[in-house]
Amino acid sequence: MLSDRSYMQSDYPRNTTNAVTWLISAIVAVFVLQFVFLRWFSLGDSFENALALTVPNIRAGRFWTLFTYTGLHSTVNILHIVFNVLGLFFVGRALEPVLGSRRFLWLFAGASISGAVLWLGTHWHATGGVAIGAFSGLAGLFVVYACFYPNQPITFLLFFVLPVTLKPKYVAIGLLAVELAGFVFYEVMRAASPFGSGIPHSAHIGGMLAGWVYYRYVHEANWRLPTSNADAELPRWLRKKNKIVEPQPVQIDLTRREDLRAEVDRILDKINSHGFGSLTSDEKRLLDDARDLLSRR
Repeated sequence: MLSDRSYMQSDYPRNTTNAVTWLISAIVAVFVLQFVFLRWFSLGDSFENALALTVPNIRAGRFWTLFTYTGLHSTVNILHIVFNVLGLFFVGRALEPVLGSRRFLWLFAGASISGAVLWLGTHWHATGGVAIGAFSGLAGLFVVYACFYPNQPITFLLFFVLPVTLKPKYVAIGLLAVELAGFVFYEVMRAASPFGSGIPHSAHIGGMLAGWVYYRYVHEANWRLPTSNADAELPRWLRKKNKIVEPQPVQIDLTRREDLRAEVDRILDKINSHGFGSLTSDEKRLLDDARDLLSRR
């Protein structure tokens, strides 16, 4: 029955954060175990070595570290995990209703693994080096957020005191510039970083790259390659905005149960494929009308 489906049982929008909650809980749980093993049992090094991303771990076949490194954070600087958890909460709260829980988690995992691969390629022949932290996945999520909402103002507390309001597109560009500079000067050229050693800039870039690839080739499904005679095209948010033509309202005869069921099934399939945020206002209104009609019957 249509009335038994979850989409027909509550008003829109459904801003669920189940996946975000589970992801943050898992990261915090791993950090707590890391802290406990280090402070109470003096086994912190063994625990971190089993989960951290290192070249020796991959050479030894510990491929789970391509993702588990995201749960480890610095036990000296608590701001490391605080920043990542807060970032996941605010970005995830906006993205999960649009992407859906499953696609949100897959995007975080894909960005984390992409960052791990790029970090390994950078440090494969280097001596030492370890990558930990969830920022690779967070960076990928933030790039997708900036693509969805490039001009929506967001406010940061600079040094936790001074509020600064910026647009996501500028934050993403600035973050990429910082990470590229860190990658070139502090990872490739092995210069001393003023922010401390061991920051995996390459992993962060890999996460951002995965987010961009997802938005362009999965969400927008834009597989067109540039031709030799094509002019360079500006990003969408830099182009002149054209007048948006609203689609014509969907005309459905609600008195015919067969037509109503077919149209609602189409809308529910669209939600399963692209998330609730992909629906038009007419489609959302039709779901409400169909639910009300079924409840009266």
